[in-house]
This record gives sequence, C-alpha cells and structure tokens, in this order.
Amino acid sequence: MKNSFILLSALIILFLISSCNNADSSKSDPGVPVIFDTDANNELDDQHALAYLLLNDQTFNVLGVTVNATYSGGEIDEHVKEAQRVVNLVGWKEKVAVIKGANGDFTEIREHLSEKEFDGSEAVDFIIQEAMKKRKEKLVLLPVGKLTNVALALEKKPSIAKKVRIVWLGANYPEPGEYNLENDTAALNFILKTEVPFEMVTVRYGLDSGTAYVKAKRKNIYIRMPGMGPVVDEPVTGRHGGTFTCFGDYSIDLFRHINHLEDGCFRSLFDMAAVAIVKDPTWAETSEIPSPLYNDNNWVEQPGNSRTITIWENFNADAIMTDFYSTLEGASTTEAVGD
Repeated sequence: MKNSFILLSALIILFLISSCNNADSSKSDPGVPVIFDTDANNELDDQHALAYLLLNDQTFNVLGVTVNATYSGGEIDEHVKEAQRVVNLVGWKEKVAVIKGANGDFTEIREHLSEKEFDGSEAVDFIIQEAMKKRKEKLVLLPVGKLTNVALALEKKPSIAKKVRIVWLGANYPEPGEYNLENDTAALNFILKTEVPFEMVTVRYGLDSGTAYVKAKRKNIYIRMPGMGPVVDEPVTGRHGGTFTCFGDYSIDLFRHINHLEDGCFRSLFDMAAVAIVKDPTWAETSEIPSPLYNDNNWVEQPGNSRTITIWENFNADAIMTDFYSTLEGASTTEAVGD
C-alpha cells in the first residue's frame, strides 16, 4: 500500500510538472518576433501589409512598427501618421508602438551614429534593443521600404547581425531598378556586404514572377472589404479625409484615391506578399545566390562570393490574396473594440 501511494504521488508530481512546462512553453512562444519597417504613406500596399501582419497575431509577435520616409510619401511625420492610422484602425493602438525612423539616407546619417540623437535614432535604437534580447529564434526585420533604418542599426551595433533575419521587399533582381532600392542604394550595398541573413522578396514590375503579380482588383476591394476587420470605438481620420472605424472601409477609400491602376483595374499589394511568405514559406519559391552588389544602376554579380543571400520569387498570388481576405473576415467584429 505504501509503495502504491508513493507511486501515485510521483505520477501526480510528474503530471503537474508537465502541465507547468506546457504552460510556460505557450507563454514563451507567442509567435514569430517581427519588427515591421515601413514607408507607410507612400502608396497603399504598406497599409494592407501592416493590417494583415497585426491581424495575424496567432502567427506573429509584432514588437514594433518602425517608419522611414521615401520620396513619394512626404516627410517622415506623414509616414508616421499613416502607420498610426492603420495601427489604430485594427485595434492595436495600445498594443504596439509606431516609432519614428530615418528621414534621410544611410550615407548622410551614418556619420552621426555616435551622437545621442540623430535622424532616425529612435527606430535604430529600438531595432538594436529588440535584437539584443535573448530569444529562441532570430528576430525578423521586415522592411518594406528603403533599408536605411536596418542598415544604420547594423552599422551602430554589428553584433546584431547574428541575431536577426532580414526579409526585404525590394528589387527587380536580376533586372535593375525598383522604388525601394532606388531610395537608398548605399543602405542596400552595406547590407549586401555584411554577414547577416538577408532575403530579397522581389518586385519585378509587369512580370508574373515577383510580388507585382500579387494583385487586388479594385472591384473586389469594393465588394469584399466593407466593414472588414475589428470595429474600433474611436473614429480615425483618413489620409484623404473622412473618418473610419475599421480597416476594411479605409482600404476602400485608399483604393478610391489611388492615382494609377493596372490594366483591368488591379493594384499590386507588393508589401503584403512579403508578410505572407514569412507566415507560409510555401507560397513562393526561394533560391540562394552569391551576394551581388548594385552599382551604377545595375547589378554586379560576384559568382565567387562566399556570402550568399536568398531570393524569393514565383508567388502563389491566389493563396496569398485568399488568406488576406480570410484574415480580415476572421478579425471582423460586430462590437466596437476599445483602446
């Protein structure tokens, strides 16, 4: 009898330990740690990417939203305002910070990194602070604009290179050009020369092999997006005026005001595809290449380079767009979400 009691007690203790371990495991694994780096006021794909990212909180642990300025979206404060609008519209106002980053470019800012404050210092210091924290997996830096904030962080604190994975939406590789690339080629080349995991999610305007192929038809946005996403109790004033209480209605307004649509009234959601392939890598194809450089508006291949980077291409546009709409529909609420 005594032995049976001891055995039963041991089993109970083991069960309790197992339960505690399982509870701790769920707490310590809240999702893929991500910092989203955006030029949010540029077009309309950044906004859709950010909403999609935040509403996939079962997959991602979004630590912060850092912001930079590119030349079509105005000064840095305009980009900060637009990112904050989206954060507020999906009910994340109190959950994640929007952090001001670089207005200028890498070359002009890097000389001031030793100063306490410099152009972009808030975002740069935030990236470094989060990268230095101990984690089970690498921090994903997900820049969908120019690479200035990320390059400055690597320059200021080189040791973070071993702690991060950079997934950048940019480049028409192997063809030249592309908006994000052209906004700060020095930042791109700095990263290409740095031993840090670097992945280029290709754009490739007009081709079906890049994120340009991941498109939303304006008619479908008008039909599917009304009322989509959490409803917030504090109306948000949009970039083009008007007030909104959910991202779906704001999405419609963004599409209504866009200046250029592709044939068939489509608009590419480039940045949103970059979020999608981190969520599900099977939605695109990857290849590893020796790291090239970008000089005089052309790629310079370095076939003997031991440093390699990853190229993302051939995106499953149907799967990505289906998941985007499903995410917004799944996050929809009939009651207002408070701050």
